[in-house]
Amino acid sequence: MDMETTGLRDVTAAHDRGAAWLARGGLRPTRQRVALAALLVGDGEDRHVTAEGLYAACLDAGEKVSLATVYNTLRAFCEAGLMQEVVVDGSRSYFDTRMDDHPHFYWEDTATLTDAPAEDLKIVGLPAAPEGTTVARVDVVIRLRRV
Repeated sequence: MDMETTGLRDVTAAHDRGAAWLARGGLRPTRQRVALAALLVGDGEDRHVTAEGLYAACLDAGEKVSLATVYNTLRAFCEAGLMQEVVVDGSRSYFDTRMDDHPHFYWEDTATLTDAPAEDLKIVGLPAAPEGTTVARVDVVIRLRRV
């Protein structure tokens, strides 16, 4: 098998995984959604991406998509329950394909987000939610600075 055939199989497998991921969220597999999904989950690995980073990856892959479309599509993926948004500060959001509850490390020197070991996190209590509300989720982002 030559390199071109292997590469084509990899691309096809990534698109198939992306289309299956979209189906799990009940989303129609448009060309742009499948292309973005293939970049996000096509290799089976979890990702933490910014909209700008995913947009750059699209351009590198030769996909024609606008930054606005990337933002809108990431929001649609979140609404469909396929990924979650992790807000690091008021001006920076990351989108995480790993859907279980888990903490994150935010590396200030590289502006990257990675998973932190969940087994080491102990939350022994939360304040009571105000009347008429329920806690939807607790985000734990641990900021790191190299010394």
